[in-house]
Amino acid sequence: MSKDKLYTIAFYNIENLFDTIDDENTNDDDFLPTSKKRWTTKRYENKLRKLGQVISQIGDENTNTPPVIVGLAEVENKRVVEDLLSSKYLKSHNYDLVHYDSSDERGIDVALIYNTDVFEVTHSEPFAIYLENENGERDYTRDVLLVTGRLQGEQIHVIVNHWSSRREGEKESEPKRLAGADTVNRITEILKTNYTDPKIIVMGDFNDNPNNNSIRSIEETSQLYNPFKTVLSNEKGSMNYDFEWNLFDQILISTNFFDPKSTSLDFYKADVFNSKFLTQYHGKYKGQPFRTYVGKHYKGGYSDHFPVYIELEKDH
Repeated sequence: MSKDKLYTIAFYNIENLFDTIDDENTNDDDFLPTSKKRWTTKRYENKLRKLGQVISQIGDENTNTPPVIVGLAEVENKRVVEDLLSSKYLKSHNYDLVHYDSSDERGIDVALIYNTDVFEVTHSEPFAIYLENENGERDYTRDVLLVTGRLQGEQIHVIVNHWSSRREGEKESEPKRLAGADTVNRITEILKTNYTDPKIIVMGDFNDNPNNNSIRSIEETSQLYNPFKTVLSNEKGSMNYDFEWNLFDQILISTNFFDPKSTSLDFYKADVFNSKFLTQYHGKYKGQPFRTYVGKHYKGGYSDHFPVYIELEKDH
């Protein structure tokens, strides 16, 4: 396997990347120097450096370069992504970004960063997920981000998601994630109308596992292949809750990535990036993601999620 023929595409929920500036339009009060969490410039810069270190290494056992495309969840605004790209481990790589502000109640969005040397963005737009609360009023969550571009000359469409959490309970909150799935299915339908045989990559923190109804809905309706079905195990996932592994973070692809007549980018592998430096080293949480905070307590880690990634092989 030639290392220069493999391209890593990743997704990473980077756990509350907020700046230290009070924004009256977002619910950022927990992440200010004056808050109980004491979110200072020093802590912010430390997190940027650590996240950059992680991103620069995803998939590096097979490739010579950092990921060409990374979807991000839990960014406060465009500025924090710009700060991430200019941090120590990423500034020497030619990354650019796509970000739109959403109406999410927590003030967090998704974004996409990409290496301009190999990926050229030709179109991007956000899609709102329509939700209602129990009173029939509009409820707001993260938008779904569509980015179309050319990877080494081949057109691909990347759809970045961060669906509603299970905070109110898995069953109670399921309709919100099914609404997220409906939005993805609507986007893929648009792509199939506007493009011939579009190559589609759907990534995100879905807050559901590969076997849940929402993921099965996008798999079946949008005719996607989910390589992460076989990655989840008792010992492996992207985040851990009550000492059980979940694989809420996944990347699905259209089946034409397996058709040599249709693509010069072949699917090669999928995995969780869980190198030891990203984990708690000892104690009862050993092996779990090393987080920035646990409650109000600052731990100085990376994120409560591991990144996930796929690799595509350029065959000609």
